[in-house]
Amino acid sequence: MAKGVKVAVIGGVFAVMVGGAGYGAYNILSALSGDGGSGVAAEKKTGPPDKDEVKETTAKFFAAWQTGATATAASYTNNDAAAGRLLTAFGDDAHITDVKITPGAAQGTTVPYTVQAKVAYDGKSKPLRYESELKVVRGLTTGRALVDWQPSVVHPELKREDDTLVTEQSATPPIEAVGRDGSELTKEKYPSLGPVLDALREKYGDEAGGTPGIELVVRHPGNGAPDTPLLTLAKGKPGKLTTTISPSAQAAAEKAVKRFAQSSVVAVKPSTGEVLAVANNRTDGFNAAFQGEAAPGSTMKIITAAMLIDNGVTSMNGPAPCPDTAVWQSQNFKNLTGMKPDESATLANSFMRSCNTAFIKLIDEKPLTDASLTQEAEERFGLGQDNWKTGIASFDGSVPAVDGPDRAAGAIGQGQVQMSPLNMASVTATAITGAFRQPYLVSPDLDGRELARAEGLRASTAAQLKQMMRLTATQGTAEEAMAGLGGDIGAKTGSAEVDGNAKSNSWFTGFRNDIAAAAMTEEGGHGGDAAGPIVAAVLRTGG
Repeated sequence: MAKGVKVAVIGGVFAVMVGGAGYGAYNILSALSGDGGSGVAAEKKTGPPDKDEVKETTAKFFAAWQTGATATAASYTNNDAAAGRLLTAFGDDAHITDVKITPGAAQGTTVPYTVQAKVAYDGKSKPLRYESELKVVRGLTTGRALVDWQPSVVHPELKREDDTLVTEQSATPPIEAVGRDGSELTKEKYPSLGPVLDALREKYGDEAGGTPGIELVVRHPGNGAPDTPLLTLAKGKPGKLTTTISPSAQAAAEKAVKRFAQSSVVAVKPSTGEVLAVANNRTDGFNAAFQGEAAPGSTMKIITAAMLIDNGVTSMNGPAPCPDTAVWQSQNFKNLTGMKPDESATLANSFMRSCNTAFIKLIDEKPLTDASLTQEAEERFGLGQDNWKTGIASFDGSVPAVDGPDRAAGAIGQGQVQMSPLNMASVTATAITGAFRQPYLVSPDLDGRELARAEGLRASTAAQLKQMMRLTATQGTAEEAMAGLGGDIGAKTGSAEVDGNAKSNSWFTGFRNDIAAAAMTEEGGHGGDAAGPIVAAVLRTGG
């Protein structure tokens, strides 16, 4: 920051002195004099910092930060190298000046604060205001009270170590993303669409026909994610981008995922492959709905059942005995607690009750091989070939050909099988129509990209899968979650165990007329407990 604004800056510091929840004048003046507390202490302190230490450390840190003394500010943290880089970028790259920091009342060693400043670039400027918080900890080697360094100390949207702030002409023009009905889609109205809209802008800003503006953004160099805009200094001309999103389905999806932490949902239109809704309720901002890679549990039995039918092993009304346990190559597999065995069960009955052992016992039948499930997933359902072009980054599913216990585990959606909610919504769409239609968020006509193709299912196989899903929704494990939904409905539940987690991940996929949806909730329990209500809420809108 410019050295010629010393008087104004000192005025800003004075505001901290009088309004800073008890921060003393001695602390502020000590910070300005460059006293980093590096004198030799009589005795190395231990334990959490006390109230006075928290006040003194944060006062010195804030005072140095707002005067642009980045090296001094960094010295009051437990990672001066990382702090120094980001605090320097705050002024040099983000062009943030006239900083005033107002601390709130400390809660133990945690101190909230408000940052007020100005962003100025290329003759344009705007005020900036935001809130964040920091924690004071005891230095491991020095015993000093230090700011526990996290990127979010500088701004709450800085979540990764390599995230940084930059103000410049935007890399891509702004876009006005609209839904299938022509109404505008915004982060304010649909919060979980934020990362999706950023990704669409990154990819289609030029094609949409806009011109760039000047912005303060969070740059994510480490993971290749698009910039996250924070403040617009000069508006560009937005280009218009039409998406396949249904505002009614999106609104329902947004509301539904808020009920369960770490949840994601996708809805598609089976007759076309258009994505109708995508929503996430996650603390990390990750679009797990499209890019998540997790074992899908018993929702995978849709594909396994198709494999059994297509290979002539059994049929919907054919045998699929459900014993208490099943052994595959020395590994024991069990059913959910309380499930009654049924040695005379049909495939439809074992499917709608989600009997694991029935599917384990049948995968040893000829002509099935280690590659049969992989072939079914790739050739019939279009999965696992890394060729989906949805319009933004997405995971295409993975069903590797494996032997040993993982072959059996894969049949019930465990082992090495990985899916996202997008994949499972597509699986349901393929199962009920017989045709694989690659999901997409932006029409391929916009950029000429070629959508993935697959053979799809035989009509008789699709008819049997659809009927088994109907039975599951009306008489089986999905009955409670799907209760009250009219029209042609079907579903499949799933729960996937994850090492180290107290509860299984909850999976659920279902359809209602011409809308199919799938959801996953981390540690949500059984499929109908968390993911089920999310899917049902989206299906209720009818797309």
